[in-house]
Amino acid sequence: MVSVPPSYAATSTSTPIAQRPPLNGHRPSSGNDGVARTKVLLLGLRRAGKSSILQVLFNQLAPKQSFYLETTMRIVKHPFDTVIPLEIWDCPGNVTADTLGTPLSQFATMIFVIDIRDLYNQPISRLVEFIVAAYQENPNISLEVFVHKAEKLQEDDKIENFRQIHERVSDRLLDISPEYEQVPLNFYLTSVYDHSLHEAFSKVLHKLVDSLPYLEDLLNVFCANSQSPKAFLFDTTSRLYIATDASPVDSATFNLCCDYLQMLNSFGSLYKSATTDARRPLPRTPPPTASSGSSLAPSSDPNTPTGSSLPLDATTARPARDLFYPSASTSLHPSTPGTTLTYHLITPQLALLALLPTSVYEGRRGLIEFNVVFFREGVQEICQVEKEARTGG
Repeated sequence: MVSVPPSYAATSTSTPIAQRPPLNGHRPSSGNDGVARTKVLLLGLRRAGKSSILQVLFNQLAPKQSFYLETTMRIVKHPFDTVIPLEIWDCPGNVTADTLGTPLSQFATMIFVIDIRDLYNQPISRLVEFIVAAYQENPNISLEVFVHKAEKLQEDDKIENFRQIHERVSDRLLDISPEYEQVPLNFYLTSVYDHSLHEAFSKVLHKLVDSLPYLEDLLNVFCANSQSPKAFLFDTTSRLYIATDASPVDSATFNLCCDYLQMLNSFGSLYKSATTDARRPLPRTPPPTASSGSSLAPSSDPNTPTGSSLPLDATTARPARDLFYPSASTSLHPSTPGTTLTYHLITPQLALLALLPTSVYEGRRGLIEFNVVFFREGVQEICQVEKEARTGG
C-alpha cells in the first residue's frame, strides 16, 4: 500500500495577527478583500520557534509565554498590514516543497527558522531542499535564515554554532551545483528575548517595500533640516522599523527606540485627546427668548439671515476629521547627555522616532514640528499611492 504524503495547501486561515485599525482604512482579511498582498513563507522544523516569532512580533505575546504555544499542525495564513499588506504563511514542521501545494514563485520572501542548538543533518537538508526549489522557480526570491533561540547558549558557543550552520548550508549548496554559490542567502542570529528578532525581521521587510528609497529620502531631509543624528520610521504595533536615514544603524540606538515605543504602547491607551471629542453643533435657528416670542418668525428684512440660511458650523456641514497626532519626548541623561528621543505619530500605524540634540529640541521646537508636518504629509502620500496600486483604485 502506497502512502500518499499529506497536502497542507491553504488548509486554514486564522484571525489576523494584529486586531487594529488597518493602514489607510484598509481592512485586513484572508485575501478576499481584493488587495494584492505580498506573501512571506515561514518555514522550519517542529519547535524551531516559527509561531513564537509571529506572536511576539505581531500579537505582543510575552516571550516567556511563547513556551506554551501549540505546535502548528497545518498552514495558517496571517494577514498583517503596515506600509504594505503582508500575508505570512506559518507552515508545519513536516511540510516540504512537494506538499506545500502552492508554487514557490508566488512568494516574495522565504524565511527558514533553525534552532541554534540543532546542528544535525535534518534541518540543514530541509533548508537546502527549499533553497534549491525556490531558486529554480523564482531566482529573485529573498532567502532568509533565522538562526533562532540564541539565548540558549553562551556568547562563544552562540557564535560558533552560527558559523557552523552557515558553513554547512553553503557547503551543501556548493556540492549540489557551483551555481548555488551565488545564491543571495542571508543569515540572522535571533531571539525573542531581545531586539535581535525585530532588527532581523525589519531588514527582511525592507526588501519588500518598493517605496523604501522615497521613505529614506524623506528621513534624510528631516535629519538634515532638524540636526538629527538618527531617525527611524517604526510600525507601532510590531516595533519593526520600516525605514531609516542614511547613517548606519546602531544596535544600542535601535534597542532604545524599541523600548521607548513599547513603553508608549503600554501606557498610551490611558490617554486621549480632548480635540477628538464631539463638538456641540450650532443651532440652525436662533433660540427663542422670553421677551421676543415673534423671533421665531422669518424676518422680512432681506439683509437679515433666516433660520434656513444661517451658516452652519463645520461639524454639522461635514464629518470632522481626526487630526490628532500624539507626540512625546524623553531626555536620555545620563547615558547620552544632551540628547532627546522624540516620538511623533505619522499615520495610525507608523511613527517617527528621532534623536535630537536637547538644545535644538528645546530652542527650535517650532522648526522641528514644522519639519514633522512635511514629513508626515510625504509618508501619507506614499501610503495612499501604495494603497491605490494594490487595490486597483
